[in-house]
Amino acid sequence: MCGRYVSTRSPQDLAPLFQVDDPPPKETLAPNWNVAPTDDVWAVLERTPRGDEDNAAPKRELRPLRWGLVPSWAKDVKIGSRMINARVETVHEKPAYRRAFTRRRCLLPADGFYEWQQVKDPDTGKTRKQPYFIHPEADDRVMALAGLYEYWRDPSVDHDDDPAAWLLTCTIITTEAADAAGRVHPRMPLALTPDHYDLWLDPAHQDPDELRALLGQPAGGHLDTRPVTTAVNNVRNNSPHLLDAFTA
Repeated sequence: MCGRYVSTRSPQDLAPLFQVDDPPPKETLAPNWNVAPTDDVWAVLERTPRGDEDNAAPKRELRPLRWGLVPSWAKDVKIGSRMINARVETVHEKPAYRRAFTRRRCLLPADGFYEWQQVKDPDTGKTRKQPYFIHPEADDRVMALAGLYEYWRDPSVDHDDDPAAWLLTCTIITTEAADAAGRVHPRMPLALTPDHYDLWLDPAHQDPDELRALLGQPAGGHLDTRPVTTAVNNVRNNSPHLLDAFTA
C-alpha cells in the first residue's frame, strides 16, 4: 500500500511540469513531509465545468483534493479513510473505482513515499516499525503518482451550485513492489512518465486495457530507499527533518 508520502513543491513549481496554464493564484497547501490519509493534496486533472460537459472542452487543472476516495453513492465521507489505495489488478472492476478509472483519472505529484518494516531492536529485543523513504535516484525528480478522483454530493447542502455541496476526493493506484521498494514492502504506488500524462488525464480515453498499459514504476524503477527517523510514525510530525537518515 501507499499510506504516507511527501509533497513539498508549490503550485508555481508544479504547473510547468504538468503543463497547467493557470495554477492557483494563491498557495493553499503548505509543503508536507508527512502526507496522511484525509489530508488535502495537490492533484493534476482534466475536467469540463459541471453542467456543461457536452459543450466545453476539458481543461487541465492543478487543485487540492482530499486523499481517500469517497464514492458518489457513499452515505457519508467516513469510507474515504479506508479507500486511500486502489489495486491496479482490480481497479477496473471494483464498484467503488471502475467509473472513476474510465472517466476521472488524476496525477498526484510526490517527492517520494514512505513504507515500513517490522524490525527487532538489538538493545531491547522488542519489535518496532522502521520507516523508509523511497524516492527517485535523482532527488529533484517529481513522481507523478497515478490516481483517481471522484465527486461526492453532501446531502446537508441544499443547492448544487453551492461549492460546499461537492467534495472531491482521490485515491492512489498501487501494484506489486519491485527493486528498492520491494525489499521494504510488497506493494507500491504506480506512476506515469511525462509522455503518458496526456492520455492518462484525457477523460475521453476510456479503454481499461490501454489505460493500464500506461502505468509503470515511479522513476522507471530507478528508486533509492533509506531508513529515516521514526518521527514519521506520528502523523502530527511534519518537517524536513523527517527525511534525515536514521541512526540507531
